[in-house]
Amino acid sequence: MHPTRQYSNFIRIYSIDRQGLLQAVIELAACLKVQKADFELAHPARSVCLLHTPLIKPKFSMYKFSSPHKFFRQTAAASLALTLLNAASPVELLNLAKLGQPASSALAQQDAEEAVNVRVYTAASPAVVSIEAGDGSGSGIIISPDGLILTNAHVVSGQTTVKVILADGKKLEGDVVAFGRADLDLAAVQVRDAQNLPTITIAPLGSVAVGQRAFAIGNPFGQFQGTFTTGIVSRIDPERGLIQTDTAINPGNSGGPLLNNQGELIGVNSAIFAPRGASGNIGIGFAINIDQVEPFLVSVRDGSAPRTAQQTSPLLGGQRAERIALNRPVEGQLTQASGLHPADRSYFNAYNFEGKAGQQIEIDMTSSEIDPYLILLAPDGQDLAHDDDGGGGANARLVMALPVDGTYTVLANTYRVGETGHYNLRLSLKSSQLQR
Repeated sequence: MHPTRQYSNFIRIYSIDRQGLLQAVIELAACLKVQKADFELAHPARSVCLLHTPLIKPKFSMYKFSSPHKFFRQTAAASLALTLLNAASPVELLNLAKLGQPASSALAQQDAEEAVNVRVYTAASPAVVSIEAGDGSGSGIIISPDGLILTNAHVVSGQTTVKVILADGKKLEGDVVAFGRADLDLAAVQVRDAQNLPTITIAPLGSVAVGQRAFAIGNPFGQFQGTFTTGIVSRIDPERGLIQTDTAINPGNSGGPLLNNQGELIGVNSAIFAPRGASGNIGIGFAINIDQVEPFLVSVRDGSAPRTAQQTSPLLGGQRAERIALNRPVEGQLTQASGLHPADRSYFNAYNFEGKAGQQIEIDMTSSEIDPYLILLAPDGQDLAHDDDGGGGANARLVMALPVDGTYTVLANTYRVGETGHYNLRLSLKSSQLQR
């Protein structure tokens, strides 16, 4: 601390619960030999308070207690952390006798938010299923009591039957009965001999708004069925029919619901896109807007929906991917007519190829006109790998073993937003495999 600063004599106390907070205050007051202490409950919902006493000097630190070991031993169960503050904005002034009294309005607000979370999860989670399709897995939403399930096309693509696992663990057989059009990553599964299954209500069309709370339920990584996360609607993309959200979505959440605070379906979670070089849910999540979902369900019910997979990855914005073959260089050009990366609006062209699990591949992108950037999407549409300068200079190169059989998508992208120009792209097997 700087000695010239004017410090207010406050200690901030954190605790996992109000009872632990009370115990911490008692112990701290005893350690400091405080006869009378006032407490400012700065964050009631988080069980945080400020202890105010004239006995604390600016040079005081948490290691200056007369019996620090006793204090920390007795309060460790309350998960405490202590820091000195040089300023405070009191929300509520309490003394020790009042600390255990009913919660403030801030605590009531926190309780109300928690009540919404619990209500949404209780209402919707019984109708969220896990889907096992071949070697992959995803999530699904029960739409009707007779077992019509909505999910992503990339979850069930290539399958005619799947295993559906209900929220209570019961396993049922399901038939893949419909797919969305080429730019709509949706599919329908019909559970066999089902009746009286729980369902999720569909929100009114046009009801999604930026800033509203959003809730996701799914089976991330195929291992944690019923996982519940919260966030907001960050952006609505009307051109692609997508909702952008900061709600945590991971691989395995695909096909699960995005919900409003009434537990109604506002979107179908479909993809994530992390910042360059990153992975997991730290990036941007996408859900297919209910305005796109409702017409698909109509086509499923009237029998006009395609019976085979038509979709491209939702990250492609409906752009068709060009087939690329091994050891056949492709000359391409990024223009203003190319696809737009949804995270940063940089241009890309899409290519796909058939890969086998364990296959060692190299993808090279070179150019003297742009700064190449490569992105590889897995068969389920999830972001698999990135590279910027791995090919030397500004050129990009990806070298990796493919994790599963399926159709992979390569995005020939540029690192800088707005760059256009020519490039060369080449897909090859690593030389060690060619010699076998």
